[in-house]
Amino acid sequence: MPSTLVHVALGGLVGCALLAGAFSPRAILVVLAAVAAVDLDTFLGWVVVGAHRSATHTVLLPLALGALVVWDVRVREHSWLRARFGATAPRVASVAVVAVAFAGIGPDVVTNGVNVLWPVHDQFYEVTGRTYLSDQKGFVQTFVDLGNEEPVKDASLGSTKERQYHTGADTNPDRKGEPEVQERIFPLAGSGTQLLLVATGALVVAGRVYEDVRGR
Repeated sequence: MPSTLVHVALGGLVGCALLAGAFSPRAILVVLAAVAAVDLDTFLGWVVVGAHRSATHTVLLPLALGALVVWDVRVREHSWLRARFGATAPRVASVAVVAVAFAGIGPDVVTNGVNVLWPVHDQFYEVTGRTYLSDQKGFVQTFVDLGNEEPVKDASLGSTKERQYHTGADTNPDRKGEPEVQERIFPLAGSGTQLLLVATGALVVAGRVYEDVRGR
């Protein structure tokens, strides 16, 4: 599964692309912190079985946060975000919500799955498949079952009672006894693609921060 470092790297790219004139070291730090916070449900799993990839990985989280930002900026007579953090705060908050959805939750949706609608619907789902162009079959995709010639993998992975995720921080997610831990592994980059993403994200964020600081 993607490490927190990979999520943060992707979040950095989202932040650099969308913050525009609101970019600052503080603003990108807010975006990165929001993305990293998505993985905090790992620790909630110590006391609530199945909480990891459920409590803060539900898509209802960014939807609720996005609704709050819209309400504060568009509906309220005086925006709390603007009054408390300045004119660029709504932009920073909006970008943070987008980063949470696409960088914090998105990579896990396509890698081992998340509890997409928890707690309204307790079921883990994973988006998996492939798409390609064939000189004989034309456009082919196996993400959604549309009567394709190729089989489509069932996206459902079970509920919190049936599926838990082992991590370096939680080696006993189902709470069935305490196994003898030989080694705790905390992934940083699980493939060359992930390593490239981490390096690219670090380079882009560092470059934007440098330009912002130098331009002051």
